[in-house]
Amino acid sequence: MKYLFIHQNFPGQYLHIVQHLAKQPDNEIVFISQPSNARIEGVRSVFYQVPEPAKGLPAPLGELDLAMKRGDAVYQTIKTLKNLGLTPDIIIGHQGWGEMLNLQDIYPDVPVLSYTEFYYHSSGLDVDFDPEFPADEMLPARVRIKNTINLVSATNPGWGQTPTLFQHSTYPDWAQKKITILREGVNLKKCSPDPSIYKTDLELKDFVVKPDDKLVTYVARGLEPYRGFHIFMRALPKLLQERPDVKVLMIGREQVSYGASLESGMSWRDYMLKEVHKKLDMSRVHFSGQVPYNVFNSVLKRSDAHIYLTYPFVLSWSLREAMATGCPIIASDTQPVQEFIADRVTGILTPFLDHDALADRILEVLEDKKLAQSIRKGARAEAERSLSMDEYLKNYETLIDDLIHHRTPSLNLGNSPADRAIQNYKK
Repeated sequence: MKYLFIHQNFPGQYLHIVQHLAKQPDNEIVFISQPSNARIEGVRSVFYQVPEPAKGLPAPLGELDLAMKRGDAVYQTIKTLKNLGLTPDIIIGHQGWGEMLNLQDIYPDVPVLSYTEFYYHSSGLDVDFDPEFPADEMLPARVRIKNTINLVSATNPGWGQTPTLFQHSTYPDWAQKKITILREGVNLKKCSPDPSIYKTDLELKDFVVKPDDKLVTYVARGLEPYRGFHIFMRALPKLLQERPDVKVLMIGREQVSYGASLESGMSWRDYMLKEVHKKLDMSRVHFSGQVPYNVFNSVLKRSDAHIYLTYPFVLSWSLREAMATGCPIIASDTQPVQEFIADRVTGILTPFLDHDALADRILEVLEDKKLAQSIRKGARAEAERSLSMDEYLKNYETLIDDLIHHRTPSLNLGNSPADRAIQNYKK
């Protein structure tokens, strides 16, 4: 089989499926992306020229301009590949950045599978979720413009796939009929409990967690409000005061990945430290920045209480990995999380906006060993039932095979982490 993958970043969220397909000797894989030093054996990387953003355009129009330029750049790249003899059996890529806009003009008969990540809403989801950061009156209009590429992609030929019921539900009803919920998996062997890790020190540079310490962990791609960073920081004074044996480790970059940056240019870390640092024993709080995966994995294995907070938005891979590792998870009671975490079964749910409640629930997990052990086992059992990487890859291949052979795919592939979630979304 000949596969053509397209994504801004190599390999993006396609790492596991690309590695899997590349191991099969009869497959030929070409991956188009912006320039990257990353490599996967058996995958031919082709780069397109990174477009320059236009000056002076307001945010949504600037994004649209860049998307159109990416679409043009990828069009020229693919036209060259076709002239060199490439005709793929299927094209797979992320539809949100513009690269997939013009594929049908070059390969009108090749099936296309698009990653449909999130359809933006001007109200009811992330935009007006947090009253601390009220939207200006023109934001709804900008959000509607932001969906332009979503809408064009949804009317282009092809099929979509998305990993959760929540993400699927954000799309209009007419678009949902061509989007498969393909539930993602994690490596259950690599992400697994390891009780022996509690017998030795965990060291991150000059931050040391002793066997007798209680470790509270927080992970996000960027330290920002979308992932509840401000709420977690406000919970720390009470937590550290109540438990002198607690140490806190936060993994994440000092940059905004999804929400708005501060007008002052200050990072959200510095902004929140300015608010709470006088109430914190900073010798017990560590910001690690971005870390290698093996360090991240060890941190989860050692965690006594893992915090995951998010607006109603795309779910992080780290929550799935924390479940598989058997972390005692305290998470926000927002829609994407409720699909994965059953309260007091696979974790503890807490109101996103209430930092006092968050502190209380962390303390409860640290003090109630029976509860902590119960949700640890529940999270791991749920991961084994519904988050298998092998099952995910098998379902992915089923979806690809259906499209190549012109069969209508199933709209659900994989086990929902919470069967009740299916009924909730049907209401």
